[in-house]
Amino acid sequence: MSQKLGYILDEVFVQHRAPSGHPERPARAEAVRDALNAAGIAALGERLATRMATDDELVRVHAVSYLDELAQVVPGNTGWLDADTYFSPGTWQAAIAAAGSTTQLALDVLHGRFTRGLAVVRPPGHHATPDRAMGFCLLNNVAVAAAALRAQGAARVAILDWDVHHGNGTQDIFWDDPSVLYVSLHQWPVYPGTGRPGEGNETTVNVALPEGAGNEEYVQAFETIVEPAVRGFEPELLIVSAGFDAHTDDPLAMMELTGLGFRELARRCTGLAPRVCAVLEGGYNLETLPGLVHAALDGFS
Repeated sequence: MSQKLGYILDEVFVQHRAPSGHPERPARAEAVRDALNAAGIAALGERLATRMATDDELVRVHAVSYLDELAQVVPGNTGWLDADTYFSPGTWQAAIAAAGSTTQLALDVLHGRFTRGLAVVRPPGHHATPDRAMGFCLLNNVAVAAAALRAQGAARVAILDWDVHHGNGTQDIFWDDPSVLYVSLHQWPVYPGTGRPGEGNETTVNVALPEGAGNEEYVQAFETIVEPAVRGFEPELLIVSAGFDAHTDDPLAMMELTGLGFRELARRCTGLAPRVCAVLEGGYNLETLPGLVHAALDGFS
């Protein structure tokens, strides 16, 4: 199958403004955008226009009462939803654009417009539960996209989360849904304290890795656990919650992945489903993040 890339880069995601010193800051999206543009991403694929998530898309994974609360509190304001999760006047537009654009990209991949997708969006999403914001996340971008794929006729969707932190929100949303496989590789123990060894069911697979795990340990986990689980599920599309905070120089965790490791993980993902869509989650070292995203893009190609 010839490969065609669709990608999301947009200034709206910079308008989610961070308090001073917060690691989830606009410069993350700016640094990745600038690096990908400098590397000639426009020659590799097609940039999609952003769009806002619809109410129907959001209520498939989030409680109406929670969405109503966000819509009343967040737009145009500044504050905190919990000790980690802030909002600014531009946050609500960025959040619904992140969910909507991720969803549109995934749908375009499903329907054959693209075979690969990359969404550089923020705020991130995988900690957002059906009724709670947490861990820098307001709306669960990947979950909204996966639910839309199911609604558009995909029989099986797989989500692979390699962010260093467990995606508790994504797990909660699809725990009882046999049509969505959720596989997470993450440091254990670390925030948010979920995804412990042995936690899971037939379509929830947690690979809890110890502090200091690097390229060798991640590849071994892929070979022995991730690849058999995803191949056996036979998804029509694989969504990757692509966090880059398992890198050896990231300030928020204690893992040892390198750029070569992320490239290899991405390369292996392409053998797990005919269509793959990656969505930015964590990664907080501004010096290394752009190169890591580019390395993963190389692997997905």
